[in-house]
Amino acid sequence: MEWQHIEYFQVVARIQHITRAAAALSISQPALSRSIARLEEELGVPLFERQGRTIRLNHYGQLFLKRTDRILKEFQDGKQEIQDLLNPDYGEVSFGFMPTLGTYLIPTLVGAFHADYPHVHFQLKESGNDLLIKQLKSGEIDFCLVSAIETDKQINWTPLWSEELFVIVPSNHRLAGSKVVTLKEIAKESFILLKRGSGLRSITTQLFHEAGLSPNITFEGEEVHTIAAFVAAGLGVTIIPDFKGFDWSNVSRLRLHSPKCKRVIGLASVEGRYLSPTAKRFQQFITDYFTVTS
Repeated sequence: MEWQHIEYFQVVARIQHITRAAAALSISQPALSRSIARLEEELGVPLFERQGRTIRLNHYGQLFLKRTDRILKEFQDGKQEIQDLLNPDYGEVSFGFMPTLGTYLIPTLVGAFHADYPHVHFQLKESGNDLLIKQLKSGEIDFCLVSAIETDKQINWTPLWSEELFVIVPSNHRLAGSKVVTLKEIAKESFILLKRGSGLRSITTQLFHEAGLSPNITFEGEEVHTIAAFVAAGLGVTIIPDFKGFDWSNVSRLRLHSPKCKRVIGLASVEGRYLSPTAKRFQQFITDYFTVTS
């Protein structure tokens, strides 16, 4: 079996038209037809249902295409790995992070790294924990900064730092002058929380669960800035970190009487997945940054 036969088969399978596939490959239609025929002869089964020059994959063809896609992807990954090794100062990093980190930390990290390696291109993904882990597993991102996750054999998660979570209430709230509150004191308040799938939502849910209580959720949002703004408008209370980039003058931050009222943030990557030298360099840069600042 020739390597070219596999490449030709993949193109024909995608386009499902011999003439158009031949044009895309810059070869003659008879040459392409002969290549597909040789491949089918070697496999011992037809791969397509033919209707003139229009063809479509049959059951055998669909099975073989899955394997073909994997073979060609491994080949492309191998080529990319070699090219990256030849020039590690160039390349691309696909990096994910939680929204609360985007207002202050991520620009600092990326800016400092980019000053030393100006030719590196970044693809940034900002989302909640669950979606970031999903994107990580699918290969959309190289690694991400997320809060603690459940044990997963596919994922390496290295803790880097922790931050306290505060109960946030409007500045005119009955508890605004308190320094410390308990969950029982605020359990009946109207809570404004991030939607399910975010790390902060999971932590808040767990805190209430362990206390044998349930939060009275009246609003759910996707951005922590929106949540804080709703609290400032007097529409409820929430539990979030003391993040930068928000006007805190209309709210009060109260400590929660619980040693677990914090979130630990770490670097997550897929076990055994290839990372380009550029991505590895940025990953190490992040780890070193928190080793020095901690």
